[in-house]
Amino acid sequence: MPLSVVQDLKLFVEPGASSLLKKVSQFLSGQGIKAYLIGGFVRDMLLKRQTEDIDIAVAAAALEVAEKVAKAIGGKYVLLDEANQIGRVITDQGKWEIDFSTLRGSITDDLAQRDFTIDAMAIDLSQITLAEEQLVLREIIDPFGGKKDLRQKIVRVVSEAAFPTDPLRLLRAVRLAAEFGFSIDSETEDLIRRHAGLITNVAGERVREELLRLLSLPGAGKFLVYLNDRGLLTSLIPELAEAKGVAQPVIHVWDVLEHSLQTVSAVDFLLRQGEWEYANKEVLAVVPWSERLANHFNQAVSHGSTRASLLKLSALLHDIAKPQTKALDEAGRTRFLGHAGEGAEVVVSILQRLRFTGKEIKLVELMVRHHLHPTQMSQEALPTRRAIYRFFRDTENAGIDTLFLSLADHLATRGQNLDFAGWQQHARMVEYVLAQRFEEENLVIPPKLIDGNDLINIFGLKPGPKIGEILEAVREAQAAGEIASREGALAHIRKLLASGK
Repeated sequence: MPLSVVQDLKLFVEPGASSLLKKVSQFLSGQGIKAYLIGGFVRDMLLKRQTEDIDIAVAAAALEVAEKVAKAIGGKYVLLDEANQIGRVITDQGKWEIDFSTLRGSITDDLAQRDFTIDAMAIDLSQITLAEEQLVLREIIDPFGGKKDLRQKIVRVVSEAAFPTDPLRLLRAVRLAAEFGFSIDSETEDLIRRHAGLITNVAGERVREELLRLLSLPGAGKFLVYLNDRGLLTSLIPELAEAKGVAQPVIHVWDVLEHSLQTVSAVDFLLRQGEWEYANKEVLAVVPWSERLANHFNQAVSHGSTRASLLKLSALLHDIAKPQTKALDEAGRTRFLGHAGEGAEVVVSILQRLRFTGKEIKLVELMVRHHLHPTQMSQEALPTRRAIYRFFRDTENAGIDTLFLSLADHLATRGQNLDFAGWQQHARMVEYVLAQRFEEENLVIPPKLIDGNDLINIFGLKPGPKIGEILEAVREAQAAGEIASREGALAHIRKLLASGK
């Protein structure tokens, strides 16, 4: 196939990449090794996007080349994928990652085996001139029209074999379209529908990475709807398929599955990451927000995940056990008794299957288990200090996240039928609880006034569960403002023991 030839094309290079590429190019040239810049690095240069990942295909044994390059430029070598012979070189304290793969046939043959046209372009490393933040070359190897698809903002597979060859590309197509604001061409969409079931053959670790990257994007909720409409979401998480068509009480606008998807979009809305067609600025204005909250949700939990992305995942899964707990009470009303607790257990199983980390699983599990707790703290009045203490005790480090999940759940329950007065009351409660949490650290973690040794030495108690119960009762009384000193704590314990509690 013909190459796309250009005259002295100047491309954007991430600051610092020029000197690194110079070193690599000089070393490989000195070794007589033919090499090409490929894939996402070329795409991002054309889009003038910053990237810290560089992909190079070499006409040699990639693992050996990568190890030699690491030594030559003072980087660290990592065996990334032995089966596919991919080696990684990490430089500048982890800022840059260069992945080396072995060229599969000619460069055109190699590009023919890649996923999407916008990733199937290459640059001959020996034919470029590098200057600070600028790469000058004479040609881009573009046998499948990647540059044209970039201009037209289209994600298109290189061949019909793209998805069967690597089913993770099913998710990646949607993620790339979402990330760049592109559309997926109709033939590629048809292939996604046809091959959706293949996603179950992908290793959980790889699915986790793509899913988290999708959830990290503003407006992630609408992309999950896209996945669902094309059969990918329920192939990925079969437990969600059972939620489709499960009717809810009249207060709910949507069935369980649609409600779950709308809850993700509501989270986007509340985190100021996207619009929601069923709410406006007036609805958002009453929701507490601050730089402190923004920083909280931007916190990294594990590699690739933040509190915000895991909140969206919790929103998707918070009602996962409703189908199995659905029942009618004596009055004929629909109930989902125990769905939060059972849902937390199902969520743990799902996330373990997808190889999420222990910290990620625990955070999502806590949010799902306690997503009803915020609205149960009080009925009409603001919650007491004791109720707030119990909430943050039970939700551990997921308290703030759970409050926002409850708000998103509220919005996605009522949709276009939102009662603004009721919404204001819910938002006011959340604002009050957050203010108490931020202003009075002692409300969440009361200072220690006594310990187990005091109970043994002063009151003659024996080691056992009773000691833990008493200490917790003291902490709760502290949080409620009933105790402020060691003497007060001891007096409180005497009353407890005297009452037989």
